[in-house]
Amino acid sequence: QVQLVESGGGLVQAGGSLRLSCAASGINLTATFMGWYRQTPGKQRDVVATISSFGTPIYADFVKGRFTISRDKTKNTMYLQMNGLEPEDTGVYYCTEIGMGHWGQGTQVTVSA
Repeated sequence: QVQLVESGGGLVQAGGSLRLSCAASGINLTATFMGWYRQTPGKQRDVVATISSFGTPIYADFVKGRFTISRDKTKNTMYLQMNGLEPEDTGVYYCTEIGMGHWGQGTQVTVSA
């Protein structure tokens, strides 16, 4: 059974940083296509960043230069380091095994102006 558990969300002021974690069980997340999505108020769930099984990252245009996706094989955990946060980044962030229908429960990120 695949389980993805996000953590690390919270309340931060604009310009601040957070690091989200996605702990996986039931899959080897370094051997599959993983990603972070977010759902902002009133909008659909959008991709934030993805990382291939080869470790190649791809970022949405709106986060380039601010966010970094990575993973730790020994901990079977994926991360999203978010710097320079803006109020528009507020939302629920989800990790997913792309294309397989496995999603975490989400972690709330709130950025105050």
